[in-house]
Amino acid sequence: MIPAAVITVSDRSAAGAREDTSGPVAVAALVEAGFTCAEATVVPDGAEPVAAALRDAITQGARVIVTNGGTGIGPRDRTPEGTAVVLEREVPGIAEELRRQGAAIKPAAMLSRGLAGVAGGALIVNLPGSPKAVAEGMPVIVSVAGHVIAQLDGGDH
Repeated sequence: MIPAAVITVSDRSAAGAREDTSGPVAVAALVEAGFTCAEATVVPDGAEPVAAALRDAITQGARVIVTNGGTGIGPRDRTPEGTAVVLEREVPGIAEELRRQGAAIKPAAMLSRGLAGVAGGALIVNLPGSPKAVAEGMPVIVSVAGHVIAQLDGGDH
C-alpha cells in the first residue's frame, strides 16, 4: 500500500478554535482508494509552515501528499508559495483539471491558486479548504496518483 499524508492549512484549526473538517474528508478518500494515511496534520497559514510540513511528510515516506486550505487570494493564503519552494517539477494539468471541474460547479473555484507537482518521490497537490471542495477534488487526485507514483519509480507509460 502506498503511504499518503494530508496537511490541513488553517490558522483557526491550528489554534484549536475550529475543528478540521476538510482533512478527514481527504484522509477518508485516500484510505478508500487503497492508500495508507494517518490523520491530517494541521498547520497554520503561511508559506513556511506549509513547506516545513511538506518536507516532513516526504521525510516520513509519504508518496502522495494532499494539502487543503490556503489556496485563495486572502492575505494569509500562502499554501501555493510554500508548495512551490518544495516542488521539484510541477504537474500543472492536475491543478488545471481541479480548477476546471470546480468552476463548473462554483465559479469562485477559478480563484484557487493551488499547485500540483512532484518532489522527493511524492505527488503533492493543493486543494481549497472547504470540505465540499476537498470531496470534489479527491477523485481527480486518486485517479492519477498510482500512475504518478509508478512513473516516479521508473515505470513505463
